Amino acid sequence: MNDNIEIAEFKKFSKYLSEASGKIIKKYFRNNFDIETKHDDSPVTIADKTAEEKLREIIMKEFPTHGILGEEFGKYNENAEYQWILDPIDGTKSFICGAVTFGTLIALTKNGKPILGVFHQPILDEFLIGDNVNTELNGNLVKIKDVQNLSEAVLLTTDHLAFEEFQNLPKFENLMRKVKLYRQWGDCYGYYLVASGFAQIMIDPIMSVWDTIALIPIINGAGGVITDYNGGNPIEGDSVIVATPNLHKEILKILND
Repeated sequence: MNDNIEIAEFKKFSKYLSEASGKIIKKYFRNNFDIETKHDDSPVTIADKTAEEKLREIIMKEFPTHGILGEEFGKYNENAEYQWILDPIDGTKSFICGAVTFGTLIALTKNGKPILGVFHQPILDEFLIGDNVNTELNGNLVKIKDVQNLSEAVLLTTDHLAFEEFQNLPKFENLMRKVKLYRQWGDCYGYYLVASGFAQIMIDPIMSVWDTIALIPIINGAGGVITDYNGGNPIEGDSVIVATPNLHKEILKILND
């Protein structure tokens, strides 16, 4: 199959996946439901689990030879050429609190390399998809809005205190004081804001593979730079720095010098 035709088919399928999971997530949003605590002390809800079950069911029916890695239910057919990486609700704490700073992350890899990334916010009906070349929001191309200096930049993160636990909090706070605006509009929503031109920097000091892989084609397609905390391959790292091309090297230096 021609690569362009193949990508177009997978993009259409990704939209279908997002709509299917979105219907489930909407049903639970700001409603009463039980909250469980996982082994790493992070919360999980029936919405997370039911949405991932639906995604897995659809993928296994449409592409039975593909593999799946999901946050809630693990691996399936892990040696397949194509792998779908699923985070049904990235930002479960936001979801539980009734905030819209959460989303569904879906990635597709081919031989280990991410070729598609999706962010879907079902409450706002926003569908962001990237293929490493272009990124579209609801069918319209989007690009990172670059700036020349940190003093013009908007910096986002998920959890300020996580820098104290996993990286170097004073160095991060040094960066924080150099930017125009700092906010904790985090999880996948922060990366969506950077990709769509509303912020310039998003940093998380700790990440899992299902948090990271979908972001790579999105940020690349929007013209941004994505690495781990030390400037390395984000797939191999456990942290993420996303920034505009003008700022990324300076940020690395501030955080790591």
